[in-house]
Amino acid sequence: MNPELLELLLTREMPFGKYKGRIIADLPGHYLAWFARQGFPAGQLGQLLALMHELDHNNLVGLLKPLRSDRKQG
Repeated sequence: MNPELLELLLTREMPFGKYKGRIIADLPGHYLAWFARQGFPAGQLGQLLALMHELDHNNLVGLLKPLRSDRKQG
């Protein structure tokens, strides 16, 4: 797993749609699952949404917790 992508999950905002402006790591699971069914967008955004869906679907969102803590301290 690319640590740079994990960091981007905590900094990149959703650029469109119902959750425009929300950090990708904070998108609800049902929204990520919808993308998984409909198809992820092309490019890095799609890659990030797919990664976040995998983390959410496999109950691995806790992997982001240390990164969140580091961001709050730094």
